[in-house]
Amino acid sequence: MSDSLPPLTLQDRMERLQELTEFTEKCKKQINDIFETLGWSLDYKNANQEPMEQCPYDPHHRVPVRTMEKHKASCKLKKMGYSAEEQAEMYDPSVSYENTSVRSFTMDKTTQHQVILQARSAAPMMRMEGVFWQGQYSGEPVDVPQNHKRAVCDLTVADRLALYNHVVGVINEQKEASSSNDDLYVDLVSKLQKDEEQNEPKTKLELMAEMRDYKRRRQSYRAKNVHITKKSYTEVIREVINVHSEELARQWKEEEDEEESMRVEQSSHGRQVDERRSPSSESHHSHSKRHRSRERSHERESKKKKSRRDR
Repeated sequence: MSDSLPPLTLQDRMERLQELTEFTEKCKKQINDIFETLGWSLDYKNANQEPMEQCPYDPHHRVPVRTMEKHKASCKLKKMGYSAEEQAEMYDPSVSYENTSVRSFTMDKTTQHQVILQARSAAPMMRMEGVFWQGQYSGEPVDVPQNHKRAVCDLTVADRLALYNHVVGVINEQKEASSSNDDLYVDLVSKLQKDEEQNEPKTKLELMAEMRDYKRRRQSYRAKNVHITKKSYTEVIREVINVHSEELARQWKEEEDEEESMRVEQSSHGRQVDERRSPSSESHHSHSKRHRSRERSHERESKKKKSRRDR
């Protein structure tokens, strides 16, 4: 008997073909992903024609020029110890500041170390309460952190504060410089435009706009300007004296009114007291009057008795 395999049916052949096709597509996809990560091309002729460049961070990497920037950013982070997961969470903040007036500052390793050394030299040598001393600053240069985790781990609190103050100072200087330059530019442009407009007749719309702006100006502003410019120094001083005199007179009048009101209140209070005391005084007066009349009658009687005795 022969040990030959039984012939395959058409259905078996189709299944085998389908399995080989799926395996081939899977391998092809893996190869494409690898080539795309490395920046290579599957076409040998196009790969030879496209210029290649060596990576500055790894001499074994040769990458096409068109993808060099992307490769350098990824390779630099990889050499600094950032994992693929950390790189996936990073993003370029410059995209958010496009077409805006927000200023940005890029810190490099050398500048970072110099800023920390300057802050350290200005700090006290001994430990003091409320301030950072020299022992709280980093002594060795470290790479610029690319995320919050590295900033907390690689830099101290004193380092981060010194870097923050440096960046704020640089941004403020840029703002002051740009504002002064903008003012100069605006003044120059307005002057040029004014000179050009003086050489040309004004249109009807421009005249209407000037009249509208003139009407919008406050009447009191125009009147005050004319009133002040036409007065002499003596007239102005006289008006100042009059204003002070009126104010003093007003204060004196208020004081007199207050004194008068106090006198009225005191007089009314005195009347009330007199009214309360009047019944008792009248009774005392009548009593004294009766007493005097009794004394007089007694004296007359005594005189009469004495005259009778004499007789």
